[in-house]
Amino acid sequence: MDSITQAVLGAAVGEAILGKKIGNRAMIWGLLFGTLPDLDIIANPLLDTAERLEFHRGASHSLLVMVIASILLAKPLSKLWKREKVTPTRAGAFVFLVWSTHVLIDCFTVYGTSVLWPFSDTRIAFNNLFIIDPLYTLPLIVTLIWLAFYRTKKQQQKRTRLLKWGLGLSTAYVAITFGLKSLVSAAFDADLARRNINYERRIEAPTPLNTLLWRSVVDRGDEMWVGYRSVFELSSTPVRWTVYPKESESIAPYQEEREIKTLIWFSRGWWIARPHAKGVWLADMRFGESRTYDAKPDAVDSRFMFSWSFIPDAERDRLRSSTRPNIDAKDTLRRLGLRIVGNTEQWEASPRLAGVPGTLPEFLRVVE
Repeated sequence: MDSITQAVLGAAVGEAILGKKIGNRAMIWGLLFGTLPDLDIIANPLLDTAERLEFHRGASHSLLVMVIASILLAKPLSKLWKREKVTPTRAGAFVFLVWSTHVLIDCFTVYGTSVLWPFSDTRIAFNNLFIIDPLYTLPLIVTLIWLAFYRTKKQQQKRTRLLKWGLGLSTAYVAITFGLKSLVSAAFDADLARRNINYERRIEAPTPLNTLLWRSVVDRGDEMWVGYRSVFELSSTPVRWTVYPKESESIAPYQEEREIKTLIWFSRGWWIARPHAKGVWLADMRFGESRTYDAKPDAVDSRFMFSWSFIPDAERDRLRSSTRPNIDAKDTLRRLGLRIVGNTEQWEASPRLAGVPGTLPEFLRVVE
């Protein structure tokens, strides 16, 4: 999740554990520890692109590191809060719970989190929240601002009640997203069954800033299908699928290279590739695409949010993250809102794959 969400969640959990002992300082300490796991990015200048993909949300998000940090910090924090009679047990619980809720909320996104490092390199991802979701974050922000005005011990009951409401609303929203995902997943499954489409695996994830419009990616081995469905659509409404050839042969000359192995691992196999003059381009299909409509009439150009070029002859970092295009945010949100309520005309068009270095946009097949 985004840093603001991690900070406010940490502050709320900090208040729940230490609010009665140290007052508003519990929120400040919770905010600090709530953002601590993501400080692994300070190592970025020392790492190349492939190493950053491996390191971020790696060890700092593991259960093992959480436990070790809780044990090591329990006594120092207890001494710091000695006047407030915070025991080492409570201080250790504070560290563990704030840290673990950060990791848990990260598991709800498609990026995935290395909870079981170093025993497993598999990243856990439930794909039920977008990395920025105002409906999850806003109740926590409002709650924390409100809590800041309740500073006396006499107001402790009000603080506790208010915190329960804030955390309860956000937690209930997460529970609802699992239900929405199940609903649209069943509809995607029914659509593919009606078409007698065989596939190896399928994932669904919400589109930006909401959980009302969902995106499905279907792995058919040599091609990936991408389709969208709103929770307001009937299960009988057909999905319009865009077909992306995988072109596995594009990486054949480089499949033993460290950077390519890292991308295959990071994307969990959800990738497509295209050759270009200097090497090969790869995109991670899980994270969705930006959509632009002004390049050609009646066409939509898709550029994947996570894509890279591998340049084998480059001197330093041979893996380069693709530049993300400038998009008209207002127009995109307008089209997204219309698509949620069932207006497909403003969202669907003749799809093209864009963003591959040195190549023209590639028209893609559509299955309706």
